Amino acid sequence: MTQPSPIDSDREDPAPTSDAETLLAQIEQACRHLKMAQTTFGRLAVNDGKLVSRLQQGARVTVATVDRVHRFIEAQGGLQASALRSAIRGLNVTPAAPDFRFYDNRQKYLMFVNTTSEKQLIADRALREMATTQPQPPAIRVLDGGAGDGTTLARIMRGMHKRHPWAPFYVVAKEISMENSRLILEKMADRLQEHPATVLVLTNLKYPEALRLKPRTPASASRMIWNEVALDGASAGDFEEQIATLDPWLGQHWQARASTESGNPIYSTPVVLVLYRRDHRFALEPVLPRRGLARADFDFILLSQPYRARASLSFKSGRIITPLVRGLRPNGRLMVVQSFGQDSGMEVIHEIWPDEEPFLDGRRKILEQVKDDLGVVARDYEFHDLPDNEAVFRYDVRTMPNEIDPAAPTGGSTIFAAWNAATYVAQIEDGRLAEAMAREGYRQATREVLLRHGGLWFNDEQFVISRRPTLD
Repeated sequence: MTQPSPIDSDREDPAPTSDAETLLAQIEQACRHLKMAQTTFGRLAVNDGKLVSRLQQGARVTVATVDRVHRFIEAQGGLQASALRSAIRGLNVTPAAPDFRFYDNRQKYLMFVNTTSEKQLIADRALREMATTQPQPPAIRVLDGGAGDGTTLARIMRGMHKRHPWAPFYVVAKEISMENSRLILEKMADRLQEHPATVLVLTNLKYPEALRLKPRTPASASRMIWNEVALDGASAGDFEEQIATLDPWLGQHWQARASTESGNPIYSTPVVLVLYRRDHRFALEPVLPRRGLARADFDFILLSQPYRARASLSFKSGRIITPLVRGLRPNGRLMVVQSFGQDSGMEVIHEIWPDEEPFLDGRRKILEQVKDDLGVVARDYEFHDLPDNEAVFRYDVRTMPNEIDPAAPTGGSTIFAAWNAATYVAQIEDGRLAEAMAREGYRQATREVLLRHGGLWFNDEQFVISRRPTLD
């Protein structure tokens, strides 16, 4: 599950100061006010004398670090919150919005991926949908819009190889996070070894731009970095070694910034990375994308949790789904997976926040909106309105039966994993989450739900839009 997925803004923003720069400006102002060296400030505030230098080098910060810095400043009789805001305005630095995340819930995301079965179930459902497509030469063309850490994509590619061992693959993985991009690449060495006729494209472009690997504005297109890498060798070990050398390049170019419009991460520099095996270059020549000339005609597009649940209906359809529907070739299929609720995870949430209802737009409402946004060309597509028993599916937090008992040695970790999963799926903001975890009630609420159901489970729903075949 890739949510809360970073949502790409389609609006080009001037490069704003980042959240780290905002905190850095606050620290510098406080150091002047307190007449304190920056290394001393870092050591006393967060036990890190290199805090300021790390921020100057672009390091990320967590909400907890920001809170510790602000508490330290106030404890020293320094600037109060209002003075901090005034100081920032004087420095022409825009403070982060109240709900802005200083990090993209990376720890929560990785725990969620490794303790639930969601990604495997999504991949299996995607493969079933792909079995109904009718790919045409020169390649089977797939786009994973929001690939996360690559777990789902790697499973899909294994299934594709099993069904089509000799067909060339053109696979585009869209991912804004540099860390996730590294994780995706780590999973691709064995894919390239098992299925040599693979062109893998990794990009941080926005959803509509990822179809043709082309930024929408001339300014962004002119600064796009396009890197084509031909891998040598014949073993997964050979490819892994060469892929690992891309780490510094990713660190230099795969940077995100906060949109001044939404606060969500968007790319600082548009990047496209193309990987393939050099010994298959001749056969893959018709498949390789060219800068500015990539084709938007996919056999299958997967959108797994591609937007925040609370995003507007017009955003979900107009900015993400509808543009990608237009990128399907005849007989192509687009599959969307989103959270459904009505599960034990929401029981945990309602114990703490009784009125919380994060999942407002069901699949039928979204399908109707996409029809409206497509206009007259909607007749070229089929909107698959599946009944609940087919569209809604369950996935679980992985636990052993003896772990459910909180008295068991691992009971505490199970409770924490379940709480993490429930708040992650419900997309609870960091501020409210910190308030809840400052009290003991959240542990008791999670424990009670675990004992009531013998575990924790969630519901997702899928819907599919396919392009009708053309008449000869």
